[in-house]
Amino acid sequence: MYDPHTLSEADLLALEAQYCSHGDTVHYMDKPRIFTGCEGSYMYDAAGQAYLDLQMWYSAVNFGYRNPRLNAAAHRQLDTLPQVASQYLHREKIELAALIARDMEAKFGEKGRVHFNVGGAQAVEDSLKLVRNASNGKSLMFAFEGGYHGRTLGASAITSSYRYRRRFGHFGDRAQFIEFPYHFRGPKGVSKEEYGHECVKKFKRLFETEYNGVLDVKTGQCEYAAFYIEPIQGTGGYVVPPMNFFTELKDVLDQHGVLMVVDEIQMGVYRTGKLWAIEHFGVTPDILVFGKAITNGLNPLSGLWAKEALINPGIFPPGSTHSTFNANPMGTSVALETLRMVSEEDYGAKVARKGAYFLEALKDLQKRWPQIGDVDGLGLALRCEICQEDGFTPNKELLDDMEAEGLKGGIEIDGQTYGLILDVGGYYKNVITLAPSLEITESEIDLAIKLIDALLRRCVNR
Repeated sequence: MYDPHTLSEADLLALEAQYCSHGDTVHYMDKPRIFTGCEGSYMYDAAGQAYLDLQMWYSAVNFGYRNPRLNAAAHRQLDTLPQVASQYLHREKIELAALIARDMEAKFGEKGRVHFNVGGAQAVEDSLKLVRNASNGKSLMFAFEGGYHGRTLGASAITSSYRYRRRFGHFGDRAQFIEFPYHFRGPKGVSKEEYGHECVKKFKRLFETEYNGVLDVKTGQCEYAAFYIEPIQGTGGYVVPPMNFFTELKDVLDQHGVLMVVDEIQMGVYRTGKLWAIEHFGVTPDILVFGKAITNGLNPLSGLWAKEALINPGIFPPGSTHSTFNANPMGTSVALETLRMVSEEDYGAKVARKGAYFLEALKDLQKRWPQIGDVDGLGLALRCEICQEDGFTPNKELLDDMEAEGLKGGIEIDGQTYGLILDVGGYYKNVITLAPSLEITESEIDLAIKLIDALLRRCVNR
């Protein structure tokens, strides 16, 4: 037997290489990094070096690592009711569901109910059950090119990337993927709004005749049950659509009885300056799926809200879906504290202000580096597209190099050394998807810009 506390980092990596599955995402990088601590916007290695984190666990830790208020809520629950089987009730589940449902009714004018699960993909699976149940078993969905909804079998079927499905057999219920208005790589000479309108027109054309393959024009029945959307594409590269896009799309869906399911797993909980990102776009979802930041990453919890007609006990009775750890008291207690916390401060204004400051700094950086082809964002969901020197051709190799160099650390800024944690996304895997802590300071934003600049100087043309 060995004492794990005496193992060196090299020993740990040797054990990991031999005994840990490589089926997760750790080994996207050749040399995975081991972290030993975290605080606020930073992760720390065993040597105590600080790594500024600009992706915050894929936007799960919106309120900073070891947030004192949310950690205290977790400790209180741990000392009172940390565990209870999911067939029983506890106060936190009920209060959290009521808080979310009442907020949705106030914002969208629709009564509904909340169902909890553990991970985002599991909540997507639950939403697929709701949709199929409400549509008499229709199993076909629309989703977007560039969209990402998880890696379970059902979620993979509505995620556009074939690589997540390739090894796992034929997906007969694979979604039909529709063009998303990715303006930077769209047709030239049209505005963002015009491009969004054209994308809706292309989609609307599918319903014109029976030979477009989605509608029985004699009965008016559509073969597709729902359209799964992300208000801002996450893994697809934090692509922000034009403000007219979803209202026009929803009109088409409502005409043909197709449900809109909004995936807020990455963009929810004030990432964009609203509790739910879809609030920016003037449409009412039929189902909304959430997760990640609702507990600040402290304890897995996800869930969905659905309109009453889709989820009432008469249509979705007991046992329709189940997870051992759904609505767990540790998760629901922290989520409840999260929503109380954001109600006591104007996070909308704070995130808008910090996002504007960060975006302006990125634009200034773009002026100095032709390799930055595009910057854009909404709130603190920001994108920085890395290209060849022409400012357009995708440059995945450069960004991969920058990501790896950031994790090596040793970047000297104002007399101190740092590392930088970046997340890579986009259709061509050439986009820095920036999801910093919502508590990030302006001085930390300034540091982020200096670190990205240093990585570009270190990696360009070497």
